[in-house]
Amino acid sequence: MKALLFGAGKIGRGFIGAVLRKSGYDICFADVNPQLIDLINTEKQYLVHILDINRYDELIDGISAVHTDSEELLDIFTSADIATTAVSMKVLPAIAPTIANGIKHRKTRQNTAPMNIVACENGIRATSLLKTMVYGLLSEEEKTWADRYIGFADSSVDRIVPITTYSHQLEVAVEAFYEWNVDKKQLKGTLPDIPGLHLTDDLTAHLERKLFTVNTGHCATAFLGNISGYTYIHECLDDAKLKATVTDIMRQSGDALIAKFHFDRQAHENYINIVLGRFANPYIKDLTSRVGHDPKRKLGPKLYFSYPISMALSSHLPTDKLSLAIAAGMSEDISGDPQCEEIRQLILQKGLSQAITEITGQTSPVVIQQITEAYNLFHQ
Repeated sequence: MKALLFGAGKIGRGFIGAVLRKSGYDICFADVNPQLIDLINTEKQYLVHILDINRYDELIDGISAVHTDSEELLDIFTSADIATTAVSMKVLPAIAPTIANGIKHRKTRQNTAPMNIVACENGIRATSLLKTMVYGLLSEEEKTWADRYIGFADSSVDRIVPITTYSHQLEVAVEAFYEWNVDKKQLKGTLPDIPGLHLTDDLTAHLERKLFTVNTGHCATAFLGNISGYTYIHECLDDAKLKATVTDIMRQSGDALIAKFHFDRQAHENYINIVLGRFANPYIKDLTSRVGHDPKRKLGPKLYFSYPISMALSSHLPTDKLSLAIAAGMSEDISGDPQCEEIRQLILQKGLSQAITEITGQTSPVVIQQITEAYNLFHQ
């Protein structure tokens, strides 16, 4: 079995590549970094360090790498059983032409074995978005062929991969926990048993539960931790007041999720506690500056705070804790992060209320007032 992985970064190596290799796939990474490609092809293996109370290492071998724009990639795409991405949502448009060319090449070679493409990104229905981009580059005949033989399956992924530095560049550290849910209705053929991968008929519920619990809580911890002067995420959870605030934010998002998807309340509370335990892992030295970077993007209408606020408003639920998290994000001051300066300039040029609406998409006077009051408290 062959897997083509777009993105040879820490998530590609430490999560998706490691899981697929342990399931028996031969792994080929596609990347744009020539030094990284050469190193993978020279070493042909790397270590994944599992950071937990019982630390251990996993050796990932059977790997190779190609440049995303190479002719060689088309041949690999033609013979692959699965292709994944771990490149970030903003890079998906850059790889769509490569995938389109791969489908054309696969059709020309008359390979009618089912192939599945799974985007493993922090975004809602990222694979469907990628499919739309790819299909915009195919002819009607090619689209019909792809509809028959190529699956574009949406997924949700969850594993903390902190910034770490090792003497060997390919080594990567991850938490022990991971979760990978895939929409089985969108698959072509069947996937082999992949440990930790869960096929589901209701991906949207899994995806939104993850994004608006894990990512919402993680970012809120980072935003508040940065303001409070903490360097690492786990330090924030040692602060009882900060932890209580983050918990309230996650519960408020959870109330909106429960209203929308009818989750069991106690089960969701248990999920929140599990997630908080992951954040508190002292072996994961995860920087608040890493988790909180790009605040303008993360405060956007479809992401971790504004989206659950919109869900809450539709169910007439409170939003004050989520609004506080937005105010904290708008108060971020991370050295070297241009989005922090963009937020400051937008507030200076257009005023706080207009900046809130432009960044978050929120127009509710109640929400804008909540964010404004919390922002002013942070800047007293």
